[in-house]
Amino acid sequence: MAPGRHAGYLAAMAILVLESYLRANRERIVRSLLHWLQIPSISADPERSEDLWASARFCAEMLGAAGLEHVAVLESPIGPAVYADWLHAGPKAPTVLIYGHHDVQPVDPLDEWISLPFQPVIMDGECRARGAIDDKGQVLYQIEACRGLLSVLGKLPVNVKFLVEGEEEVGSPYLEDLLLRETDRLRCDVVVVSDTGMVSPDIPSVTVSMRGLVAFDVSLRTASVDLHSGVWGGAVPNAAAVASRVVAALHDRDGRVAVPGFYDDVRELTSLERALIAAQPFDESAFKTQAGGIRSLVGEVGFSPLERIGARPTAEVVGIHSGYGGPGIKTIVPASAGLKVAFRLVPDQQPDRIEALFRSWLTQQTPEVLECQVTRQGAVAPVSTPIDHPAVEAVVRAVERVWGSRPLFTREGGSGPEETLARILRAPLAFLGVGLPDDRIHAPNERMVMDQFFKGLLAAGELLIELGNLVGRAGERP
Repeated sequence: MAPGRHAGYLAAMAILVLESYLRANRERIVRSLLHWLQIPSISADPERSEDLWASARFCAEMLGAAGLEHVAVLESPIGPAVYADWLHAGPKAPTVLIYGHHDVQPVDPLDEWISLPFQPVIMDGECRARGAIDDKGQVLYQIEACRGLLSVLGKLPVNVKFLVEGEEEVGSPYLEDLLLRETDRLRCDVVVVSDTGMVSPDIPSVTVSMRGLVAFDVSLRTASVDLHSGVWGGAVPNAAAVASRVVAALHDRDGRVAVPGFYDDVRELTSLERALIAAQPFDESAFKTQAGGIRSLVGEVGFSPLERIGARPTAEVVGIHSGYGGPGIKTIVPASAGLKVAFRLVPDQQPDRIEALFRSWLTQQTPEVLECQVTRQGAVAPVSTPIDHPAVEAVVRAVERVWGSRPLFTREGGSGPEETLARILRAPLAFLGVGLPDDRIHAPNERMVMDQFFKGLLAAGELLIELGNLVGRAGERP
């Protein structure tokens, strides 16, 4: 049989195997998902430490039950990570590291949830709970894809390793330390990430990049104490007004970030990349509705909304506070103010460089303040994989086989630790995520569309076949 036909035969067989596995195990798989989602593994809450450990232990149990070996819970200061592997495909087969996370976001505001966030329910074809799509559900279909292939075929087409961390939702502050400490154990040829999404259930897509992030907490002080506005107002600087001016000066009239040098290192989009983004369907009215019923769109002039949220750098004021916020009025000139700013970065911007530029700009904007403290609150670099990379092509074939149409290429506007994984493990990234734009990630009533979940399981198995076939044809690792 010719190599191409052999690869197609194996891929088709994988779908048949996993479809049969699903028919026999669907109820058990759903029970596992619901049980895991009941564990409130909120990494931002120090009081949830025991829950993070319970979540990690349950993840480890599932990996062991799937037939993975060397299962271990790896300690970390906030939330433990989980490791497991299956390394019997042989030294010539590639090694695939599957990355995900088991920690979840806080649930506030609780009164906006239709059902309780840690009492998962299945309704209208959706699983609703905190962590359903981000990221327990997406980790689980990867585990079950391996379990299905191992239980029916007795083997996997590649060597597989899992790393499921417990600190992603607080910026993965200790992941780099873990990767450096466990480099030998985690060494791989490609990293598969299932913490991304698709355009829609009917329009599959594959992520090829993620923006970076650097965020700051800024504290301004103009006097030692708040002052009486009738006695001092009009003659002394007002910290609230200073903070407001800083916020207003952060962007120019064209929606561009006004920090000098901010765009110096930005890798501009090619005509092909802009064409691929333009090929994605975009309904402005639906977009506004999904964004909470906003009235209008804003942003950098000269770029489409999809380019702005996925492929261009941004600066957002994510918090501002000063003065009196209680009932009635308190006639003071506030002496202090605070603001929080988050920058999303694109290739080839680096967090350290942006920090230096922002600090310099902020000093120029606040000559009247007595004290300006800037605290960095986490940073990750942007990352991308070329669309013609063999690992990306493998994802494309896997998705196309399951969804029945060739996927579009998208850019993830959010940020995660993927650049750290790629840099330390020296491996390309392949993104296989099935989240949808209205899955309410990080918001009340988070959901996983179960049809997407089961298709994700099939595609995860397909991808392992494709990666194995890829190496067989090329004669080398990705």
